[in-house]
Amino acid sequence: MSNFNEYKVMHVVEGGCGTLLLGSSGLPLKRLEATLNDEAQNGWQLVFQVIESKRFWLFWSREAVILTLGRNRA
Repeated sequence: MSNFNEYKVMHVVEGGCGTLLLGSSGLPLKRLEATLNDEAQNGWQLVFQVIESKRFWLFWSREAVILTLGRNRA
């Protein structure tokens, strides 16, 4: 793994409406892809990702992706 001198952490969450209406809506893959592509244009690279599942209101759970991006500043 490369050593970067700058890091950024991002949090991408599944939609709340789909979770309430359907019980689960899944991660927003198009939004996640667009976010990663936008950040890559600015020199960021994906270093690490983790998926977390949290309780949402009373009965539901909601997933999110925590992304760690890194880049070297000149």
